[in-house]
Amino acid sequence: MARVRPGASTAARRLAATPGVATAATTAAAALLLAIATACTTAGPSESRSTPSSRPADLGGTSNRIGALFLDANGSRGCTASVVDSPHHNLLVTAAHCVYTAANGRLDSLVFAPGFRNGEAPYGSWKATTTTVDPRWAAGEDPEYDIAFVTVDALDGRQIQDVLGGNPIATDAGFGLPVSVTGYPNESQTPITCSNRTSRYSATQERFDCHGYTDGTSGSPWLTPEGKVVGVIGGYQQGGDTDQTSYSITFDHRVTDLYRQATA
Repeated sequence: MARVRPGASTAARRLAATPGVATAATTAAAALLLAIATACTTAGPSESRSTPSSRPADLGGTSNRIGALFLDANGSRGCTASVVDSPHHNLLVTAAHCVYTAANGRLDSLVFAPGFRNGEAPYGSWKATTTTVDPRWAAGEDPEYDIAFVTVDALDGRQIQDVLGGNPIATDAGFGLPVSVTGYPNESQTPITCSNRTSRYSATQERFDCHGYTDGTSGSPWLTPEGKVVGVIGGYQQGGDTDQTSYSITFDHRVTDLYRQATA
């Protein structure tokens, strides 16, 4: 998750250790990873009792629409993204801070690996082609607009939604919704998942409480039991500064407007 911490150079060291990454790409990607580093704090006894913990996600089903978002083809993992229903069958949703910074603009070497596990991409690696973020995010990284839509190229002549299906975006659904959140911590080779109810953080931001959501889980979709996306990890504190509380902007007209722009 995008959570800046003291000593966040750990993320830069992780990227620098990846062989074969060009200097320019490394600089841009390192800057992004510095922005998406997470501080993991230890919960006290009462907090541990009241807040659930994540577990390894099951294989198969609609969870295969969720995948790791790589910063480049050399294997530098950054965030999580997922396939959403769209007219052209080629659209992902994630957090804006995963794909675009005010300082460096759009990251142009993104690769999406749905269903990624143990170093394998069973449904292929899909190259990003366009990124749509709100101008207020692009100009100043306004946390009220921390969401992005990303299109990907066809693979072997097929669009990604035709291979995996896509989850519909839902807006104006309110607070207190039961959701499951699946994401890819960078330190793990398998995704994690957890279920809980959302709660109101502000009129335009909401929260999800569950332990284990660390570096790499930004952009993880918040899915209702009906399979609708009602949030992604991001927003306030670029997703949160501890591993047990995650945030999302409230899906409302901001998301509807951006989706229309991305699918026009």
